[in-house]
Amino acid sequence: MVSAFILSAIGQEPRMKRFGKYDRAKESKKQKLLKEIEDRKLPYLTPKDVQFEQLSKAKYPKLYIRRASCVPQEIHQKVQQGLTTLQDCKCFAQDLVQIKEKDVLTPVYRLLVGDPGTTYCYLNTRLFTIPWPSRGVEVKYSSDEIGKACKAIKDLNEYLHVEAMKVLLDDCSADVEEIGFVAKAATSTLVKDSGSMKDGTYQSKQSNTSAVLKDRTSFNVTLLNYMDPSRMKYLKEEPYFGMGKMAVSWHHDENLVERSTVAVYNYSCDDLVPAADESNTTSIKGRDPAVWHVGLKIAWDIATPGLAFPLDPGDCYFMLDDLNMTHQHCVLSGMQPRFSSTHRVAEVEFEWLRQFWFQGKRSAKVSDWWFEPMALLEKSWREMEQMTKLLLCEINEAEWSSERKHQVIRCLLPYLEERQELRKSWMARCQSRLARSLPVDEQPECRPHWYNGDSHMPLPFDLEEIISLLSSQLLSEDGDVRS
Repeated sequence: MVSAFILSAIGQEPRMKRFGKYDRAKESKKQKLLKEIEDRKLPYLTPKDVQFEQLSKAKYPKLYIRRASCVPQEIHQKVQQGLTTLQDCKCFAQDLVQIKEKDVLTPVYRLLVGDPGTTYCYLNTRLFTIPWPSRGVEVKYSSDEIGKACKAIKDLNEYLHVEAMKVLLDDCSADVEEIGFVAKAATSTLVKDSGSMKDGTYQSKQSNTSAVLKDRTSFNVTLLNYMDPSRMKYLKEEPYFGMGKMAVSWHHDENLVERSTVAVYNYSCDDLVPAADESNTTSIKGRDPAVWHVGLKIAWDIATPGLAFPLDPGDCYFMLDDLNMTHQHCVLSGMQPRFSSTHRVAEVEFEWLRQFWFQGKRSAKVSDWWFEPMALLEKSWREMEQMTKLLLCEINEAEWSSERKHQVIRCLLPYLEERQELRKSWMARCQSRLARSLPVDEQPECRPHWYNGDSHMPLPFDLEEIISLLSSQLLSEDGDVRS
């Protein structure tokens, strides 16, 4: 029967996860924490404090900082030139995201670069990569300079991957059990025989460990950030420790492969330091407010002092293993403009079509790579709509038993309700006053969208009438069952 096939196809549509939705439990924890500390400030340390090294090793052992002097000069030169090229070509843009269920523009300007076809979602907005050069994939850039910049970013990505692997493997070799990066069965003990390890077992565990760590450090995207304090109208004060003004508030990086490393390259532009602004140079106990810092704390812990470590141009830092899950970090503003390249192992998820057009025509400024995949995806989406229509027709025309019809409607209805909810929410986001205030080539486009009665579309855009009809049939059938 065709209905079985259709129902199966409809059922394959992935249910949409609510990425970055307002987390009331997290907000409750935050308010409870602020109430507990009241007006006092929690202690934090910087490298100037003699206890900094000891605290780092004891409470933040999975933070690794690599100073600029240890990074090859060729990497610095190409990456820093690439970042300024992307900025000059106006590739960076503010993101329209949702915080506490309200649309806001990020004060930070961003651009996602990475493997072709990869995305990254945060705060209910999905970014689409500008592809870096990849074997077997043809990418046309708007200019040769942009292509060179993306190649430089890819070279940095490979360098950070190698460095992350070295650090993690060194740690594993020192004590595999303590770090626990691999399954217990593979790492619980190192088998010994007459005082020496069996080579075969040890080599097997080394191989397993290396494979797992490679997966967790094979960065597939980097989120490039550009922060200019002089253009950021309002910077929040750090609320827990009194660390000063924040360019990015306390957070975990979202939607990453579990226990994957996050690697960050910092480029603060010392040659672009603006004239001193008295409001930004007020005294802060502990850190120099003119220098960019990263703050780190154990999530929801007020007993352990936090850390604030300064970043010079070209410095890198790594949040290894589960540090991003157990700790939170923030970016503390300095005086000069700053670029950062944050390399991640992002999950590949659903909900792309509307998210892509929500970005307006931003990606076209740099590359046209995404338009062909989106055309194919829209074709598949139309087929899904057609399959839904066929199933609705069969429900109304087929001579099914009440039990069978009841079963099919109960299966289909949640998908239609969710589809309707998503259409309404994306329509509202695309038509918001904030969205309309963006430059024309960055304004969100509500797509797919059509008007009811469009003969080219299998179903109406507004599914409310169909949902109401199916719901009433369920109620009627429920009544028949009871009687």
